[in-house]
Amino acid sequence: MFHMGWFVGHGFSVQSWKGTWSGAGAREWMQPDLYVDMARSLERACFDYMIFEDGLMIPDAFGGNMDTYLKYNMECPRHDPTALIGILGQATSRIGLIPTMSTSFYPPFMAARMLVTLDHLTRGRVGGNLVTSSSHRAAQNFGHEQHFEHDLRYRMADEWMDLVGKLWGSWEPGAVVFDEETGTFADGSKVHTIDFAGEFFRCRGPLNAVPGPQGRPVICQAGGSPAGREFAARNADTVICVPLGVAAMKAYREDMSARLIAAGRKPADCKVLYLIRPVLAETDAEAQEKRQRIRAAQREQASIETQLAVMSYFSGLDFSKFDLDKPLPDLTGQVNGHQSSMTRYAKDSEDGKTLRELVSTHETTTSLELVGTPDTVAAMMGEAMEEVGGDGFLISNDVDRHSIAQIADGLAPALKRRGLIRESYTHEHFRDNLLEF
Repeated sequence: MFHMGWFVGHGFSVQSWKGTWSGAGAREWMQPDLYVDMARSLERACFDYMIFEDGLMIPDAFGGNMDTYLKYNMECPRHDPTALIGILGQATSRIGLIPTMSTSFYPPFMAARMLVTLDHLTRGRVGGNLVTSSSHRAAQNFGHEQHFEHDLRYRMADEWMDLVGKLWGSWEPGAVVFDEETGTFADGSKVHTIDFAGEFFRCRGPLNAVPGPQGRPVICQAGGSPAGREFAARNADTVICVPLGVAAMKAYREDMSARLIAAGRKPADCKVLYLIRPVLAETDAEAQEKRQRIRAAQREQASIETQLAVMSYFSGLDFSKFDLDKPLPDLTGQVNGHQSSMTRYAKDSEDGKTLRELVSTHETTTSLELVGTPDTVAAMMGEAMEEVGGDGFLISNDVDRHSIAQIADGLAPALKRRGLIRESYTHEHFRDNLLEF
């Protein structure tokens, strides 16, 4: 069996508001209703978790202004997903719930307390997707002139995680006694300062929140660069990635296994999940026709403009200045942002594609081409995972009730019939279900 999750692109934001299946509530995206329905559907399908993307600024990299990002609601608006997690925890009982947090800008003490609080509110089902952020504009919202250099950000993240872990451990097991006879709530001998003094952070401690049901919330990481993978090998319980094709997926899993072993861990300690974007329909032929419509839409001017804006956001470079009818220029040494994403763009352009051709065909949110009926796609997923030796998949489809139903009530049952995903949850807590197999 393998694990399943859903990567909620855009996070707590506008979702598919122009789509055929967006529904009457699309303009009320800031309310939790769509996400509550989604979480309940995915829990019925026995998914391991939902992860919410996030961002901390409105980009202006493309064209030197915010207009394109605001016009197409790209990377904005972004409401705080941690608040949403508490609501989803009350509406569900087993599925894991992961908000994104930036180690570059979230104070470790506040992050540790927030995740512990959410672990209580969800009864042991919260995780944290730790990112280092990539944009100078985000850094400027937190008082910096520019963002920190890429590998330095991961050095900081390692120390951040070390500090957060010590805060979670500042209350020993059994510290809370609730002794009504003596009127003692907690045993003071079991709650300790941590007196942390690192290169980047200082903290006295202890945490002023009691440990959550999991003790240590699940840690997720999404970096594909060498520095990101090293951070994941030391700290993560699950990794999300998007290598293109079965061979690249297998190489990624083998690389992560080696890094985990070098870090003194077992490969099974960290579950690697691959982003996919299946195209589903009643018949294989209908699914192929649907895929062709998607490809045609990618060649439209609005789609090209949004893809260029995405590349500008990822790289910090203004792609409106590049000639669409020439190959992607060599950007070696110029990118301080999403290095793994830009490496994929560069690799995809090696065969001489023009920039226009590249943005019209490039896939950034799927590792595999999965097109067909739910049963056809389920078979393809099973074959791929058997070859890869990885741990599962993360759906990255648009979020609307139609696509949710296709996955939860179409694909998931097909996977269950093949014995590829769980039929029910064995445990109450997120980590226990994640590490079960």
